Amino acid sequence: MTTAVTTAGHGTGLATAIASGGEKRWPGSGPLVLGVRHHGPGSARAVRAALDAAMPRAVLIEGPPEGDALLPLAADEAMVPPVALLAHAVDDPGRAAFWPMAAFSPEWVAIRWAQGHDVPVRFIDLPAAHSLAAAADPTWGDDEDEAHPGSADEAALRIDPLAVLAETAGYDDPERWWEDVVEHRGESGGDAPADPLAPFTVLGEAMAALREEYGHGGRDRDVVREAYMRVQLHAARREFGHEVAVVCGAWHVPALTAKSTVTADRALLKGLPKVRTETTWVPWTHRRLARRTGYGAGIDSPGWYAHLFGATDRPVERWMTKVAGLLRDEDRFVSSAHVIEAVRLAGTLAAMRGRPLAGLSETTDAIRAVMCEGSDVPLELVQDRLVIGDVLGEVPESAPAVPLQRDLARLQRSLRLKPELLERELELDLRKDTDAARSRLLHRLRLLGVDWGAPAAGRGSTGTFRETWRLRWEPELFVKVAEAGIWGTTVLGAATARAESDAASATALADVTTLAERCLLAELPDALPVVMRALADRAALDADVGHLAQALPALARSLRYGDVRATDTAALGEVANGLAERICVGLPPACTGLDTDGAAEMRGHLDGVHSAIGLLAGSGELSARWTEVLRKLAVPDSVPGVLRGRAARLLLDDGRLDEDEAARLMGLALSPGTPPADAAAWIEGFVGGTAGGGMLLVHDERLLGLVDTWLMSVPPDAFTDVLPLLRRTFSAYEPGVRRTLGELVRRGPAAPGTASAAGESGASGFGAGIDEARADAVLPVLRLILEGDRV
Repeated sequence: MTTAVTTAGHGTGLATAIASGGEKRWPGSGPLVLGVRHHGPGSARAVRAALDAAMPRAVLIEGPPEGDALLPLAADEAMVPPVALLAHAVDDPGRAAFWPMAAFSPEWVAIRWAQGHDVPVRFIDLPAAHSLAAAADPTWGDDEDEAHPGSADEAALRIDPLAVLAETAGYDDPERWWEDVVEHRGESGGDAPADPLAPFTVLGEAMAALREEYGHGGRDRDVVREAYMRVQLHAARREFGHEVAVVCGAWHVPALTAKSTVTADRALLKGLPKVRTETTWVPWTHRRLARRTGYGAGIDSPGWYAHLFGATDRPVERWMTKVAGLLRDEDRFVSSAHVIEAVRLAGTLAAMRGRPLAGLSETTDAIRAVMCEGSDVPLELVQDRLVIGDVLGEVPESAPAVPLQRDLARLQRSLRLKPELLERELELDLRKDTDAARSRLLHRLRLLGVDWGAPAAGRGSTGTFRETWRLRWEPELFVKVAEAGIWGTTVLGAATARAESDAASATALADVTTLAERCLLAELPDALPVVMRALADRAALDADVGHLAQALPALARSLRYGDVRATDTAALGEVANGLAERICVGLPPACTGLDTDGAAEMRGHLDGVHSAIGLLAGSGELSARWTEVLRKLAVPDSVPGVLRGRAARLLLDDGRLDEDEAARLMGLALSPGTPPADAAAWIEGFVGGTAGGGMLLVHDERLLGLVDTWLMSVPPDAFTDVLPLLRRTFSAYEPGVRRTLGELVRRGPAAPGTASAAGESGASGFGAGIDEARADAVLPVLRLILEGDRV
């Protein structure tokens, strides 16, 4: 069709215009509208060249006008891109939007150019007060940040202008087309345009052809946005004359240069919803620029673009040198010869593909073939560390922030906890004041929903005086801090208020006990009495044994923190002991008549209560009562097999059940009269779900022989029914345990009255007997380990 032909002409003409010559001049009597691709280094260089050539009296930039007051901060030496303007609704901080800018973003380059030349600079896009108020309206999409994309049908109707231009120019990849006609022009010498304005003229004409064919392209919001931009452009022309430069997305150029009256534009803006907003600068990351969902900018290779923008010459050679340095740091052998050969191969690939300069695809193919020896494993490292990159921007301390954010920044400085993009592990020793304060801060932030750190399993001691955290700061956490600001102006005050509110609104007993544990970890003395009152009230009213059993472990864990954190847990201990007593009374009848799912859930409660009672201090009488409960559960047929097996195993582990009695119970459970499914469930409860289940069978051949004999007696028609249960049980064992069990089964169980595999069997893989002297030699070392870990 005609439009396609015209657009194709523009697609190829753009490259020609970039390489063509012409004299510098102000383009006519109207404003200079520079259409760009957001976060495009070629656009950024072109904008800087165009502004140097035209020297406008004012610069207008696509962005929220609320950011005008923050523009002077861009000149601060402490401001290091990538950064983003953050606007959020005052009454609902979670309703927020970001406008990210990198060093290679045309908008950032225009801001810095204006500041360097003492030229007024302003944002002219629709105010965030309107866009955030309309965010709840599903008919309003957000084509820039995809925060509120509207319906799926509307998203499907939207066109990608670069994709259309690339297709009409004969390209199947919009990124490759843009690199060829914009990013790589002028980088290989001799291609720099003599007329810096020519590319913008041709690109504007191409977009005009697209807008004539597609209208607003499925972006309903653009009609209002462009009306507001035209109003602001008209006001700027009245103030500064016609020598005004506008830096905006190329898609908007035809709308800003079209004839329209201020009256008509103001009519479109009439009655827009509005909310009160606050705006600030926040650090951003290259990794966030690479995301296509949420508020990400959606560029695939921010690290590569930053390299293209910063490289003064020989970008491919410099890129290969960076890659070689990275791979060498990872102990891979990469020599200068590899770099030279990779540069040659990338250039050859570019020539074969008809490209003006090797792009990311050519350099990636060359790196894979030469430096990675055809493997994608090291190439993924290059993609992650360099093509995307781990770069976190910085903003000056003078940037506006909610009081809670300022208090958090003060604590981060005093505790030497710098927010970092890369995930790192932090080991804390709570006996040290600084580490204890760090622990309190991280726990308080988690309670506020600011998940800067997440608890992790430590590699060393499991005592209560050590904690391990994984820390990673994401830009979205600034919004979370703003949301948490409604609870208070300090981290301590906000966490206290949030805990009190959660205690009042919690309906489940387990939620309150978990909250009590978190209050102890965060050391919130003012909130703990409120939480304890709520806990006592819920515990008195809740008669469900499952709820009580679910709540007890958190309370028992909390009682351990008193030793290290100097917290008075007497009231907590009274509640915990009361819950344990009620569980001992109500658990046996609650375990009868359960179906498979109910038995599996109750097994989890059984394990949790057993561990909790073991943690409760001074619970000798309570431990005896719990032992009686387990004995009641281990025998009757009315209790599901998985619970009977589990109760027997817990008694055995605690030394409350001797091995002969355990063997007798297993023999009863696996007798011919027991249905195979029930027997398999008993086995799962007895030897499944724990780290020592397999070792128990390894060291007690009587139990292994019982299991083996029962398994061989299962009828073929029932075997397929019990097989999934057995596979789930034995697949949880370590490979070495499974291998040893297989060897024991292959050899066959020891005959009664003969030595076992642990004794004098002499079977393959086993010693001829126990060497007690060698076994005793480890005891002094074991004693040192246990005494050194004791707190």
